[in-house]
Amino acid sequence: MALSNHLADIPYIRLSKIERGEVVARADEMIRIARVLDIAPEDLLLDVDVRGFDLAHWAEPFCDMAARNEADEREAVLLGAALRVRRNQDRALTIAVLDRDYGLPAVILSRIENAQKPLDRWNSTTLASLCRVFDVSSVPALQERIAAQFARGDLDGFIRAVADPQVRVARTRERIAALRAELSARAGDASPPKASSPIPQTPSPRPAATDRPRELRVHGTPLAGGLIGFTETETMIEAPARAGPRAFALRVCRATLGAGLPANAVVVADPDRLPVVGSIAALRTGDAYRLVTVTFDRSGATFGYSVTPDMEINLDALDPADIAAVIAAVFP
Repeated sequence: MALSNHLADIPYIRLSKIERGEVVARADEMIRIARVLDIAPEDLLLDVDVRGFDLAHWAEPFCDMAARNEADEREAVLLGAALRVRRNQDRALTIAVLDRDYGLPAVILSRIENAQKPLDRWNSTTLASLCRVFDVSSVPALQERIAAQFARGDLDGFIRAVADPQVRVARTRERIAALRAELSARAGDASPPKASSPIPQTPSPRPAATDRPRELRVHGTPLAGGLIGFTETETMIEAPARAGPRAFALRVCRATLGAGLPANAVVVADPDRLPVVGSIAALRTGDAYRLVTVTFDRSGATFGYSVTPDMEINLDALDPADIAAVIAAVFP
């Protein structure tokens, strides 16, 4: 989040996805990130062919490993392949059309086509969208259709594209080569501006003892369903300078938003600030809180999303008093 504060043009959520390998950064994004880190943009590109590098091993901490088994992985691969076949058969099913007419956002489409989860782990909204895309009346009917396609061999070519690690590595290699070429062509853009102010590599001096920083007590115990109980702990953290008088610290407890915000992290939430798109919010639910990433749908409504559990919440329907913007995070 400290890096994100220096990259106003790249939302926190996208920056997190770039870091976890869910999306590939554009050349202009790499240039901006490199300026802040005070390195060359090319240094952000990894050589996947270097001896000893294992892409699967690198990706393991970022994978959702809950309830993984062979049957689930098989169904996830078949679903991803079937959706690729469906789009290949009907060129009118563009990413924009799937979002606008079927309620299937690009980020969810990508996750399905890359076999991240089986059918029973997608929420009801996504399942309804998939049924419309495949023109079936129910999830069991969708499962039957996919099984029939697999039995006929219709999915064979696409299964390899989804499941074969060599195909993924080859695709990654191609994307890296293309980015290197684009960065080389834009070499003049990559030089840091005179007013550039990279993130400090050494800690700032602490205030004098006579001007002690304000401290916040950390709250948080894990509850069922990804909730965080507002229970005091013995831990104290320094409050950010912009924290309002009602700001509080909350231990994440579980990585409900993915590996980018681990369970041992502590966030600072301020109920006097409303979250913006691309940020994180803490939602009060009774005596507990839930962390969500904030985005909007195609009609402009604001939603909060959680990865584990997989859910979406219409923030516009909530009492603003129950929504606090997350303004900082501390990673032990």
